Formats: sequence, C-alpha cells, structure tokens
Amino acid sequence: MLRKWARLALAREAAVTVRYVGEAEGRRLNREFRGKDYATNVLTFVYADDPLAGDLVICAPVVAREAKEQGKEVAARHAHLLVHGLLHLQGFDHERGADAKRMERHERRLLEKLGFPDPY
Repeated sequence: MLRKWARLALAREAAVTVRYVGEAEGRRLNREFRGKDYATNVLTFVYADDPLAGDLVICAPVVAREAKEQGKEVAARHAHLLVHGLLHLQGFDHERGADAKRMERHERRLLEKLGFPDPY
C-alpha cells in the first residue's frame, strides 16, 4: 500500500525511507529539527537532489487523532501525509500562497488517482 502511494507521488527515482514513530519521538524530532515543541504529523528530510534521497517520519498517533478530528478514514489521512511529505522531498512547498495552491492541487490530483477524497 505505501509503495503504491509513493510510486504515484514520486516523479522520478528516489531512495526514501519512511519511518513511523510515536508521539514522544515525533515531538523530539520536530523540536530538534524545526524548533517546534510538539509532535507533528509528517517531517521530511531531504539529503540529496541528484539522485533524490531523503527520509519521511510520520507520527502515527498524530495522524490517527487528525483523522478522527477531521472525520476522515485513517488510511486516507496516511495516504495524504505520505504524498505531502514526498512532494516536499521533491521541492514542493506551501509557505507562500501560490506555492501552497500548486502543492494542494497536485495533492488532490494524486489522492484522487489513489481513490481517496479531497484531503482539504
């Protein structure tokens, strides 16, 4: 399942490790690497662009909580965050309005192809 989602999200060959963590480790990593003292849903670490390489860290308890709060299936939320993280790995960003719209459009298209509803 994860491989299928990843293959669709990646526009080219990549070496990616996807790691699921608990809330304590998710919080530690977010604090250490982003200076934010809370567990976040997904972190992307880019190590190289050519060839593309990086790590995704997904915090399973945060994803489950968000799915429940948003009334979404847990699998749909996991798919969205895997796609989201892999797009970050490929240079997509959502810090500015136009970039965010571009990234969200791409996420919507990919998730639709995977059979998931609009994540937004």
